[in-house]
Amino acid sequence: MKLYAMRCGSLTGSFGGMLDGAEGEVTFPVPAYLIEHPKGSVLFDSGLHPDCQHDVAARVGQRLAGLFRFDFKPGEEVSAQLQGIGRDPRRIDYLITSHLHFDHVGGHALIPNATQIVQRREWEAGRNADIAAAHGFNHRDFDLGHPLKQVDGEHDVFGDGRIVCIPTYGHTPGHQSLRVRLDSGDVVLTSDACYFCRTLRERRLPPRAWNHAAMLRSLDTLARLEAGGARLFYGHDPEFWATLPQAPAAIT
Repeated sequence: MKLYAMRCGSLTGSFGGMLDGAEGEVTFPVPAYLIEHPKGSVLFDSGLHPDCQHDVAARVGQRLAGLFRFDFKPGEEVSAQLQGIGRDPRRIDYLITSHLHFDHVGGHALIPNATQIVQRREWEAGRNADIAAAHGFNHRDFDLGHPLKQVDGEHDVFGDGRIVCIPTYGHTPGHQSLRVRLDSGDVVLTSDACYFCRTLRERRLPPRAWNHAAMLRSLDTLARLEAGGARLFYGHDPEFWATLPQAPAAIT
């Protein structure tokens, strides 16, 4: 198996908005990951929508456009990243959605034929107009007619323990992370269950989340996986990202 880490642009915003008590600003990567399994290809999250390269407010709304500065250039969208390593975006088998925020599902339209795997409770939240509005979910990012597999809790994608969705609720109602069993050992793609290494070490959460108590329980889950030998790939940690081999290099 191979894992490819792809940076689909960057965002800059308030550090304190992501790590309680932090000061100043932070610039952080917007990741997507391709995992190649003997039985198929899996994309974990899809980054930003290409419209964010030229008209951010029209795509994500004035509030989000005011919270972040977008550094997202042509060629950084997930489809171009995949093509850059010789992979056809139309031939991805599974599109695993960690959660429904704009920087994780914005590229879903570029992966047209994949089966989307999402936690049922996240999908239901996204389809509820009031909840979606409260959490910044936009149905035109994720509700695009992909074949849909809604799962409840842990889900083994290929039935062999190599790629497993791990429920890490709290950031949003149905957030999930992904455990990938490479030849070198387990990797856990935390997504926004754990923005930074400091989030885990210091238990400092973002001030705004769906449920802080659930998010702390999810951090406990991630800590147990790490104690068992897994490497954690933090959701938006620029210091961690600087150490990570990125596509076209593969992590095996």
